[in-house]
Amino acid sequence: MTFPPRRLYTIPLAGGGRLSLGERPLVMGILNVTPDSFAGGVPDAGAAVAAAAAMEAAGADLIDVGGESTRPGADAVAAEEQIARVLPVVRAAAGRLRIPISVDTRDAAVAQAALDAGAALINDVSGLRHDPALGRVVAGRGAALVLMLSRGNPKTMGERADYGDVIAETSRELRESLAAAERAGVPAASVILDPGIGFAKRPEHSYGVLARLPELAAALARPLLVGPSRKSFLRAASGGRPALERDWATAAAVTAAVLAGAHIMRVHAVDEMVQVVRAAEEIRNNG
Repeated sequence: MTFPPRRLYTIPLAGGGRLSLGERPLVMGILNVTPDSFAGGVPDAGAAVAAAAAMEAAGADLIDVGGESTRPGADAVAAEEQIARVLPVVRAAAGRLRIPISVDTRDAAVAQAALDAGAALINDVSGLRHDPALGRVVAGRGAALVLMLSRGNPKTMGERADYGDVIAETSRELRESLAAAERAGVPAASVILDPGIGFAKRPEHSYGVLARLPELAAALARPLLVGPSRKSFLRAASGGRPALERDWATAAAVTAAVLAGAHIMRVHAVDEMVQVVRAAEEIRNNG
């Protein structure tokens, strides 16, 4: 079997570091410091830093810290509250971990505070549609930026899950976000794109993105981050199980993404998914 190629990229990070993408798929560990995460959060800062260290020890290549749940139906969290949740974790983790720290936020004020505290990149699930000033903050610090495709906000995204061709429309809307980043001063070479599995998508859309990921990679010519972990599109395949019990289905989605050539897998169960990613990559290498 022949697998699609995975292009090589070098992404500049805040603070002068660089992230090499493409030689192997990377694992980004999810660290939600929120009381309302759909798949398990760690609201205590001390426990969160210990969890980040455990993820690094288990093989995570990056840690993504978030202070606001953006699951469907979630309430917005003020920037001040996000900062109060995230900053103690980022400060402590930046001094302890050897791997880069990402902060998952849609808000420029949170991004600025996080980068000042030692974060290396920002993960914006709104693709700069929520707070356009975030792009200028990232540009000013020379940080990397993940731009995800979503539509509307957590309250309205379900109403906007309507696609004629999910790959064509996802590609177009991600290119729009990339253009917005460039207008804000963020070089395209600093941007990673995320098709937004589970965001403003019905299950068939999320599965369709995974099935046609090579088309998306070819159309965008940027590294792809894929985040299927424990999401609701896996509910039926998991026999209706709740989010915390969907890791087997997550493993299948992660395997598909690796075989399709994705660069970064964003996951909750780092220890287990590192094994999945490594095995899937061995299949690619021997195809």
